[in-house]
Amino acid sequence: MNENPISRRDFMGRCGRCAIACAGVGALWGLPFPASAADLEQGYIGKKLSPYFTPLENNMIRCDLCPRFCEVAPGERGRCEVRENIDGKYYSLVYGNPCAVHADPIEKKPFFHVLPATRSFSIATAGCNLDCKFCQNWEISQALPDNTYNYDLSPEKVVALAQHYNCHSIASTYVEPTIFMEYMLDIGKLAKKAGLLKVIHSNGYINPDPLADLCQYLDAACIDLKGFTEKYYRKMTGGDLQPVLDTLKALKQRNIHTELVTLLVPGKNDDMEMIREMSRWIRDELGAGTPLHFSRFHPMYKLKSLPPTPAETLEKARETAMDAGLHFVYIGNAPGNDGENTYCPKCRKKVIERVGYRIRAKHLKEGGCAFCGEAIPGIWRS
Repeated sequence: MNENPISRRDFMGRCGRCAIACAGVGALWGLPFPASAADLEQGYIGKKLSPYFTPLENNMIRCDLCPRFCEVAPGERGRCEVRENIDGKYYSLVYGNPCAVHADPIEKKPFFHVLPATRSFSIATAGCNLDCKFCQNWEISQALPDNTYNYDLSPEKVVALAQHYNCHSIASTYVEPTIFMEYMLDIGKLAKKAGLLKVIHSNGYINPDPLADLCQYLDAACIDLKGFTEKYYRKMTGGDLQPVLDTLKALKQRNIHTELVTLLVPGKNDDMEMIREMSRWIRDELGAGTPLHFSRFHPMYKLKSLPPTPAETLEKARETAMDAGLHFVYIGNAPGNDGENTYCPKCRKKVIERVGYRIRAKHLKEGGCAFCGEAIPGIWRS
């Protein structure tokens, strides 16, 4: 028994301090120059008024960004801990304040049908609107912006750096990008003018109106479909499934290229009947050509006692999803597995060969299979 219990805010503060190694000194890993202490400043650097709130009585506000609809008193923050009610107005505390900045292979997002073998300028701030027990980036997703070491990067600087380091896209990723929506929108506007793709890796837990605003500047979305039951979502993430399904359908209606990721957690969401039902929903609602990635779980955060996902579970899930009618089903976090490769759904020849985040061979011609001409859905040219 813990004889000195701490509050949630204190706990998250400690998490933020633990994140310094991840989000500070190593934050520019992958770029050609090293980060230094001079590049960073502890605590959030600025704030920006959000348009996504409704004023209530007694200077209370209701946040309208995500399905939580947090009602926040003056001086308090919403569930994501990065938005604060200041005198009856709601402010983002993470605008222009990323704590993680990387130039990643776009395959790491993972996008397997978007500009293969290019780099994506990837950013994240502290915070998240879910609390997934299996979070792989919990050091920053569950941290306070007050405690992480942050960069002062305006949207203009983000786009300039992306161009300087020959990135073809800018990704909002690592944590839930909905929480830094205002920052993401301004980056998206400038990215579009600069001819860069704007992409996100998101949990899809967002309300329709902010999503509609984002879609004006969004080219591709990688959405975590964490499971396929409300019980799983509520127990393992603290959220709900239906808003995520609504987001996926909205992306489909707006013709935003979408790929899905399901982290398979042993004994939690690896039931093959559930996977079959989920795959049929994807086929019927989003289309058989929607890429689905089954990612290997590694013990982390609140599930350190579980084993990694067995390779046979990943392979069985892939087989089940393809039997349900999906054409492009992948296995992630398992380098060297054949499930990393893209096969033409018509002639079954290998059109993209991958090992981890590396592209070994590509056989595409004008967006189709170079062998038989079958169209392969995706974004293949800048």
